[in-house]
Amino acid sequence: MKTKVTGYNYGECEICDTPLQERYIKQDFWIHEELIVVEGVPAGVCPRCGEKIVKTTVGQWIIKTLENSERIAKAPRISVPTIIFDAEEAKV
Repeated sequence: MKTKVTGYNYGECEICDTPLQERYIKQDFWIHEELIVVEGVPAGVCPRCGEKIVKTTVGQWIIKTLENSERIAKAPRISVPTIIFDAEEAKV
């Protein structure tokens, strides 16, 4: 994972007041019951609690990209394990 992106100061975490560190992250979205992962997103990440924030321009780019169904259709696919929750086994 890359550590330094642009030198932007993201400030402090709104949850725990720890200074945010600039990182590239993977951000996932569920759209119409389909998981879409955006990789390489520059973000401020809290090393203490894990909270993540992005700049407005980054968020706007993500929204525009996620609205582009043609781009999503052409994107590489990944597979992920799927496990069904078993209430009996968990004794819920």
